Amino acid sequence: MALLTLSNAHLAYGHVPLLDGTALSLEAGERVALIGRNGTGKSSLLKILAGLEKPDEGVLQLQTGLRRVYVAQEPLFDAGVSVFDAVSVGVAEARALREQFERHDPADDLDSIMTRLEALGGWTWEQRVDEVLHRLRLEGSDRVDALSGGQKKRVALGQALVAQPDLLLLDEPTNHLDIDAIEWLQELLVDRRGALVLVSHDRAFIDVVATRIVELDRGQLRSYPGSFATFEKTKLRELEDEALERARADKLLAQEEVWVRKGVEARRTRSVGRVQRLLKLREQRVARREQLGQVRLELDAGLPPGKIVAELKRVGMKYGDRVLIEDFSATILRGDKVGLIGPNGVGKTTLLKLILGELQPTSGSVRQGTRLQVAYFDQMRAGLDLDATLVDTISPGSEWIETGTSRKHVMSYLTDFLFSPERANSPVRTLSGGERNRVLLARLFALPANVLVLDEPTNDLDIDTLELLEELLQAYNGTVFLVSHDRRFLDNVVTSTIAWEGDPAYGGRTGFWREYEGGYEDWKQQRERGRVAAVQPAAAPLAASKPAVRVEAPKAKLSYKEQRELEGLPARIEALEAEQAAIASELASAEIYTREPQRVPALQDRHDTIEAELLAALERWEQLGSR
Repeated sequence: MALLTLSNAHLAYGHVPLLDGTALSLEAGERVALIGRNGTGKSSLLKILAGLEKPDEGVLQLQTGLRRVYVAQEPLFDAGVSVFDAVSVGVAEARALREQFERHDPADDLDSIMTRLEALGGWTWEQRVDEVLHRLRLEGSDRVDALSGGQKKRVALGQALVAQPDLLLLDEPTNHLDIDAIEWLQELLVDRRGALVLVSHDRAFIDVVATRIVELDRGQLRSYPGSFATFEKTKLRELEDEALERARADKLLAQEEVWVRKGVEARRTRSVGRVQRLLKLREQRVARREQLGQVRLELDAGLPPGKIVAELKRVGMKYGDRVLIEDFSATILRGDKVGLIGPNGVGKTTLLKLILGELQPTSGSVRQGTRLQVAYFDQMRAGLDLDATLVDTISPGSEWIETGTSRKHVMSYLTDFLFSPERANSPVRTLSGGERNRVLLARLFALPANVLVLDEPTNDLDIDTLELLEELLQAYNGTVFLVSHDRRFLDNVVTSTIAWEGDPAYGGRTGFWREYEGGYEDWKQQRERGRVAAVQPAAAPLAASKPAVRVEAPKAKLSYKEQRELEGLPARIEALEAEQAAIASELASAEIYTREPQRVPALQDRHDTIEAELLAALERWEQLGSR
């Protein structure tokens, strides 16, 4: 029997239907990830499942005795309560029963109390609370009122975890958690026996935790068994089939829906291209570092103008007796995309300020490059004028956007961020939260900046917008500094990683930072190898000195026809890219919208067709090249 069943649910705010006759069933032990674009109603659906809200129509049926715990994005607590007492609310019944048992009231039925205590694990509720506090890095004696928003979220999460409910409902549980806490949380959720429904945009987290993906799209729920990676493959096939069906039936859809879905399809099909582009960026970065090393003696008198963003030599930073950074050296080149990894409070923001010259180190030296123009993403979140139109927000007083060496009409620029031309003069107030995030990104990339500082940019961004941002950052010619706990996002964007390694468990020391090539997974693998090497006995290197013989399976040789095909693919790819660039340039011009507007749909269709042909050619090139 299902734990809960939602049938024929309807929910609308104004004229917008969030749930349109949808249904959902949840079995015991299932872990469901609820995904969808911002503003589609995911949080509202979660509150309905938690019993906090009711649908306009529909029925929610629960299994008898089902215990549900819901953790909101912005939790509330009683004034003056301590962290320990706040988390202990999750075991309130067990706590009360044990106090009742210890009072030895003759009128109490001690046998039934003991039975219930055993079922709730009430004999060790303090240990459960202490363990959760330790893993979430919380001090039980602290007052909740004095905590930051992120720490309060941890308290609410701890309160839910110690309750051990049959059904746990989490709304954006990874927001404000660092990577270590996220990985601990995902292990805990996988190991626990109860059912789980969570709303999250952290793809790496969903991929590990979820056994089923449920997508909320235009008021309907679509279920996809398996991990997030399986969902992505299935969704791509569905989008392709839907596009074919739509073309056959020649249906007329709303312009906004066409625009959004075309954006989704394009980004899905470009996934292979993004991977290839990222690998190329990392190879270019290594080559530039090697070239810089060869000419280092000639440049020692000063930084070459425009080539280097910052050079750090044996930098240290202390606040009183607290050491945040110790003996760190690095060279950041123009065009590098650098990720900063570390738990909250270890000094990531301090290190960023040192690199950009906003702080001076207590030891060592930092030299900045010339002509740095820095833009901060976190500072723009509260800077939107809700009454301004999209056009005025992105490009006030001008119809053109200057982005690096290119020039785009504002209408064409807005389409890159999934806004149709019909909405260009709509006020920002009418946009959903996810759409406002896209506006912020559009304005950020329109700024005349050659250094972008992105401090937790993935918070509150839906998955579609995350993929759009990944693509924009890869194509961005300037330097990027990225502070994020989104592991998939780091892997898909950065060319190098600066990681805090002050954890004694991995042989680190206080304030120790190190730079690595690649993203989060690259750093994790190298860190683990270093930890294993540190604990191996001294004799191990001698035993390992003999080179291992690697036996590779023989690869099938290419036929003559396949060899000719492989030789011709680079030219075909280059021709397709050139044609696509020419079409994009024509669409970016204002003339075509005034002189030949009838050609715009055909050009857009050809642009999308080329994208599909490029994907097929890249996949074939990779397939033949690997052989």
